[in-house]
Amino acid sequence: MVKVIDIGRVVVKVLGREAGRKAVVVDIVDENYVVITGPKPITGVKRRRVNINHIEPTDKKIDIKRGASDDEVAKAIEAAGLVEYMRERVKPSFVGITKAETK
Repeated sequence: MVKVIDIGRVVVKVLGREAGRKAVVVDIVDENYVVITGPKPITGVKRRRVNINHIEPTDKKIDIKRGASDDEVAKAIEAAGLVEYMRERVKPSFVGITKAETK
């Protein structure tokens, strides 16, 4: 299955200390890495570069430009009415992730 990861896509972190929290893709670094942000006041996820194997895309997407600031992302989340959705934590599923990828 090919992951659809594009600017503005809401994703769930499946690995790391922020596992189960939602974030928004704000930039695509290369075929392996993207930059995400919560932003931190809403979801607790700091802006950072992550491996695409550590995130799972959702069906939600917000309208932001590439490299949008945390304030712009927060306003877009509010405009889309997704604040409560973003605050909900989910239990990450490890479907499709091999044991070698989790190390």
